[in-house]
Amino acid sequence: MDASTLPATEEVWRWLSEVPDPEVPVISLTDLGIIRDVSWDGDTLVVAVTPTYSGCPATTVINLDIETALKGHGIEKLRLERRLSPAWTTDWISAEGRDKLRAYGIAPPIDGSAADGRLIARVNRLAGSNLEVACPRCGSMKTEKVSQFGSTPCKASYRCRDCLEPFDYFKCI
Repeated sequence: MDASTLPATEEVWRWLSEVPDPEVPVISLTDLGIIRDVSWDGDTLVVAVTPTYSGCPATTVINLDIETALKGHGIEKLRLERRLSPAWTTDWISAEGRDKLRAYGIAPPIDGSAADGRLIARVNRLAGSNLEVACPRCGSMKTEKVSQFGSTPCKASYRCRDCLEPFDYFKCI
């Protein structure tokens, strides 16, 4: 591939939007917000990735999935850059990603971003206050935390007191 045939970064973003998160395959890496930048450095594609947290066990698999997807589209020269600052936050999950989580049965993070006017929820969460998490199945607010630890490190286990279904809550970071 020479400089005249390099795909546009918008096309690369589209390709990356089809790469699922290995722990929550209903959401893409771009919906999750961990792909931070895509650019060309000469004929080398540079993809900046911010892990959800520095000890995320899926980081190696995510990098391999990115490489596999891009090489499948003909990208020969690729450099993945691990970007730790700013740290990833659940605020980076797209609105579409939140909808996908909910449809899959995982309650998305409830506090959104400070720009959404939910700074108080973030302060309460950090102070250890109980969260009112809506059940992703029936929408009830009558839910309770079963365990701070869910099926993956980024989730907590909840139960709905109305429909009696257990569900994961994607913890806010």
